[in-house]
Amino acid sequence: MKFIMEFAEDLILRLMEDPVERDRHFRERLYAVKDRCKKTKEMWSLPLRPYGFWTFERHNAQIFSDSKISQAQGRRDPYDDLLQNVPNTSTSHSSSTSTSK
Repeated sequence: MKFIMEFAEDLILRLMEDPVERDRHFRERLYAVKDRCKKTKEMWSLPLRPYGFWTFERHNAQIFSDSKISQAQGRRDPYDDLLQNVPNTSTSHSSSTSTSK
């Protein structure tokens, strides 16, 4: 009977994990998850698109081609208004001379 108990005890001890090894694996996994969570939080704090993403030509092609979109508030170039409001002396002069002829 003693032989069976020794055999069972030896079998159980061989099947058990080493507590130091188990703890090391657990800590490695825990630190990996923590690093992944930290990286995810950093990514969440960034904007969805990188700086200048919407200024690429492929995104602006539709805006430039469609006059309703390109003249929408917030997309309109503020310098366009300034250029339209400035009296152009060369065109007014040429038009006045053309009307006098």
